[in-house]
Amino acid sequence: MSVLLTLRNVGVVRQQRAILADVDLGFMAGTVTALVGPNGAGKSTLLGVACGDLQADSGEVLLHGKPLQAIQAGALARERAVMPQEHAVRFAFSVEEVVAMGRLPHPPEPAHDARQVEAALDAAELQPLRQREVQQLSGGESARTTFARVLAQATPVLFLDEPTAALDLRHQERTLRTVRGLADAGACVIVVLHDLNLAAGYADRIVLLEQGRVAADGPPADVLTESTLRRVYQQDVLVLQHPRRPVPLVVVV
Repeated sequence: MSVLLTLRNVGVVRQQRAILADVDLGFMAGTVTALVGPNGAGKSTLLGVACGDLQADSGEVLLHGKPLQAIQAGALARERAVMPQEHAVRFAFSVEEVVAMGRLPHPPEPAHDARQVEAALDAAELQPLRQREVQQLSGGESARTTFARVLAQATPVLFLDEPTAALDLRHQERTLRTVRGLADAGACVIVVLHDLNLAAGYADRIVLLEQGRVAADGPPADVLTESTLRRVYQQDVLVLQHPRRPVPLVVVV
């Protein structure tokens, strides 16, 4: 595995308040990294800086060893795909049209593009909705459409900001199984999650943020400890062994 993305001493300041401070992280191909932490810890800001949507006030972000700001927009879109928290589409596109937008950064290859779109629609279980206008979708359906667009983009790096927030139990698991499969096939996936048990179940690595700084970083079993979670979340928890899987299970007391 190789490091695709590097953050060096990244800091973000807003209204004289440090949103991120002294963040040093590297992200490798073939892995899922979950960014977790309390509200306001800096998860979405970190994701925004890492993908190039936000400019850091200090430090640098390198993709394949090259500063992110030095990569032209078209080339960057072929290297990384982004799923934001906001899924609203302001125009009356169909689900299929939105998913097909994921192919726009690539040189046109009609047969290949069609296969990618079909595979993405299948993965997000959107075939029955493919002709529906996106403005008529529920929140969960809209989130799945955005996720499918990211899949169709077919990039080596994926940034997902709370992709499961609007989803029911089945689609949460299906989405993260798809994410896990992408990483197993070689992608580098960075995902913001609030559900610690989803993070434990699917991520190779968890980065726990606290007030804009990295509070813990490592495999789920090393990060999701009772003492660390109680301190960062200010909430009493038990951390148990999952009865069927070799992962920790976090239970609120």
